[in-house]
Amino acid sequence: MPIYFKLSIQELPLTIDSIGNRWTQDSITRPRGFPLYHWLQTEKGEGTVTLAGEAFVLKPGEGLLIAPHTPHRYRNNTEIWTTSFLTFGGTLANDIRKICGDSACLFIDAEEGRYFQDWIDRTLEAYLENRLDDLSLSVQCYEFLMHFSNLYMNHSQTEHPLYLQYVSPVIEKIETDPAAAPDVEGLAREVHVSPQYLTRLFRRFTGYSVQNYITRFRINRAKELLVGEPYLKVQSISHMSGFHDVSYFISVFRRQTGTTPKQFRKNYGVNESRAHLE
Repeated sequence: MPIYFKLSIQELPLTIDSIGNRWTQDSITRPRGFPLYHWLQTEKGEGTVTLAGEAFVLKPGEGLLIAPHTPHRYRNNTEIWTTSFLTFGGTLANDIRKICGDSACLFIDAEEGRYFQDWIDRTLEAYLENRLDDLSLSVQCYEFLMHFSNLYMNHSQTEHPLYLQYVSPVIEKIETDPAAAPDVEGLAREVHVSPQYLTRLFRRFTGYSVQNYITRFRINRAKELLVGEPYLKVQSISHMSGFHDVSYFISVFRRQTGTTPKQFRKNYGVNESRAHLE
């Protein structure tokens, strides 16, 4: 199946910049990312998408919504990797973040992925049969994106049985004492599932892997201590936040925030003479 570009000739709030299905996917590297929101979903076979320091293995039905300008690459894990994809344009393209959140990507499992695959198939069928007008296409694009919002921002998600049974107790464990929280394997054992399954559930309900969730929480905890406890040494804050190697902590902190712990304190007006900095 070929790629189709610019299904609408009008400048509408949202429209399709490119779309395709049953596409034999090649390896791609985008050091500067893609300029638009980009949906990629596996139909057959398997591929790996690497972005934001994490590798996502996309099995049949699973997909990723990748934010603009997010460096990434992907490759096939099987001889043939067949995908469907969609990129969004339009006058409101820059406001999609308000719908989908601030994550570099959103992972969708195979169960939820059925909606997105059906949407692409139906849209292409209507386009090829000349049953698609510009205005209805713009509305459908909005509905497509709102489905992500419903999945990741709907409070009813936290009432889902899988969330309550597996994700909630792990989050509580992480947030109660980030310094003592076990690794992913240990957390998975506590709720009697495999690390891979727990990670899939976390991606479904939080948009992050377990490890990324732990890291983000620990860095946020470190930020609070850096500003709120100016007499604490960076090494102490590193340990209290769950990092046992201060050099690694500083490296992760800089990667997550774009600055060092010392500079972070300065940015918030913490007096260096009061803070025992490393």
